[in-house]
Amino acid sequence: MEMDDNDATSAMEVEQTLLHQFSCLGTTDRDDLVNQLQRLLGKDINYSTASFFLDMNNWNLQGAICSYLDAESQCPLPRMTLISEPESSTRKILEPHTKFEHVWTISNTGSDKWPPGCYAEQCQPPVGLNRPGRIQVPCLTPGSSYRLVVDFVAPEKSAIYQSKWRLCVSDGTYFGETMWVIVEVDEERTSRLAKELEALRSLGNRIVDSSDCPNPFDVNNKQGL
Repeated sequence: MEMDDNDATSAMEVEQTLLHQFSCLGTTDRDDLVNQLQRLLGKDINYSTASFFLDMNNWNLQGAICSYLDAESQCPLPRMTLISEPESSTRKILEPHTKFEHVWTISNTGSDKWPPGCYAEQCQPPVGLNRPGRIQVPCLTPGSSYRLVVDFVAPEKSAIYQSKWRLCVSDGTYFGETMWVIVEVDEERTSRLAKELEALRSLGNRIVDSSDCPNPFDVNNKQGL
């Protein structure tokens, strides 16, 4: 991939800034190194990707930064835009343990076909809405779209739960816009529905005295029309 003079100058400035920030840091703890790499790059790379570049450079932060910037310039990430849909933007109100599915429509808004091995994953520690595992997505061509469907089960306790999802290339690097699902679990809704159903049943079983409802067509009915 060729770069013009402006791009090259910009890349050098970014690299020099990162290296200057790096010189102010010092640690040997691997978790700290991963966190520092994510913070210094200022990009939404996940833990596994940061660990990969650090491990490749023998956990040298400066080397990992250079390797990442070099790899990114040679292999630009795919582009994805989330198409807004009414069912995706509204908060679901559910009873505990209810199974439901959430749908996002995603589109390849780049100029290249998505590479093989792309997948969607929950990119934050799941709390309640735990849908483990990866969901493979097809290699979309430019301009095409895809309906990504994820199955969930509502948690047991009443609360508002959210789940953050991202698309990843095969090495775990995030790309595209963030996808959210927000669910409100209402334990009292079950009891309210049960009471309403019982009230309807009571109305349906009510015994009505026919004398209270005179037949207007009865010739013996003096109150008729």
